[in-house]
Amino acid sequence: MVLLVVMGVSGSGKTTVGSRLAEKLGWKFYDADDYHSPANKKKMAEGMPLNDEDRIPWLCALHDILRREDSSRQNAILACSALKKMYRCVLVSGASATESNQTEQPGENAALKILFVHLDGPMEIIAGRLEKRSGHFMPPKLLKSQFDILEPPSAPENFITLSLEKSLPEIVLEIERAVFQG
Repeated sequence: MVLLVVMGVSGSGKTTVGSRLAEKLGWKFYDADDYHSPANKKKMAEGMPLNDEDRIPWLCALHDILRREDSSRQNAILACSALKKMYRCVLVSGASATESNQTEQPGENAALKILFVHLDGPMEIIAGRLEKRSGHFMPPKLLKSQFDILEPPSAPENFITLSLEKSLPEIVLEIERAVFQG
């Protein structure tokens, strides 16, 4: 059973990569954007970046989805920005991750085993993608705020980093290799 989170700044290709991989493998796919509250979407549409207080309830809801898939032994892919280490800890451990630096509290369910796939690339390329995207609540002018708070994954986190400058088929293949050979 595999839980995979495709992460990165807005416009990095999380939804495209995650949905293509899920379709290819026959896994469930979730787009974290679908779970933002109306207030969060309104705030972003007005050009205001979300803060931790805006994101934590959203991340807890996403953790609950991943926990449900884990409990039912379903492979699942979530496209989610997961920009800060703390946000990834919430995805792994739920609300308890906001209360301490530990990823698991005594008496709680064990932390989820999640592979984070960080889609990484230069701001100029991503900004170009965002300029071409229409109908999304996240305006291109918020991209810099995402890069400003981005904490790329690092050891001991379970992650791989892939260049978004590669083709979609190359990225999907590299993720498959990491999942099935790593």
